[in-house]
Amino acid sequence: MFEYELHRMNHAQLVREAAAERLSHEAAESAGSARGLRRLGRRSAGQDAEGRVSDGSRGRFVRAA
Repeated sequence: MFEYELHRMNHAQLVREAAAERLSHEAAESAGSARGLRRLGRRSAGQDAEGRVSDGSRGRFVRAA
């Protein structure tokens, strides 16, 4: 019975978190900031996307101690 009660409590917590996330998305959409939601998952402007290293020299890599 104890495991079942823990399962129900965990399930209830997950349902609450999902409802809160859904509500925040709905509020952002109604405010007209759908682009803002997409930006949340993006990197900040100071970080580049993955790709080749611009310098390409291997001299800056050193052996770990």
